[in-house]
Amino acid sequence: MDTRRKKIGIMGGTFDPIHVGHLILGEKTYEQLGLDKIWFMPAGNPPHKRNRAGRATDEQRVAMVERAISGNPHFELSLIEMHDHGLSYTYHTLENLRKQNPDTDYYFIIGADSLYSFTTWMKPERICAACTIVVATRDHTPVKELSEEMERLTQLYHGHFVRLDTMNIDISSQLLRQWHQEGKSLRYYVPDAVADYINEHHIYDITEGAPKTNG
Repeated sequence: MDTRRKKIGIMGGTFDPIHVGHLILGEKTYEQLGLDKIWFMPAGNPPHKRNRAGRATDEQRVAMVERAISGNPHFELSLIEMHDHGLSYTYHTLENLRKQNPDTDYYFIIGADSLYSFTTWMKPERICAACTIVVATRDHTPVKELSEEMERLTQLYHGHFVRLDTMNIDISSQLLRQWHQEGKSLRYYVPDAVADYINEHHIYDITEGAPKTNG
């Protein structure tokens, strides 16, 4: 009988659009922590991003994630937060997962920018109780400064924070949307299948006559 606990990494976000930074972060977390799977979990109605005008629809964001992770056997799509009956809060999602899967340990992946705003999240102490928080370096944050903030939050919320040892990839979905609207190529910043989907469905175009990229 296999009594080993499962280890699942969770990469949450709006993924509007998903890009190579998300994928590299997921792969490195899987590798460094010896996880079983990485779940890409699009947020259906994130409380900090309520104004979604001019963005991809829920269905389009899911479709882009599906295309981006296709072919990677340890990447999976999770639709747990894709609902229309209220806001998506991380603590609630994690607590439900732990109840449903008591044999699984969860590793919630965030960027350094999110670490510094962690105290503003809903019920941060309950998030810490439900998972290990994996912190990726972003925006060239000094390692010493990052480690000090992780230690402060560990003491404040009695949580477990792990720093991911990976390269700093400064790509933002907001910048990619802007580039697309300016007619710039997204090639190599998003998987080809995602770039093709964005162009095919005219996602992020300012108007019907907005310039289209070739990838």
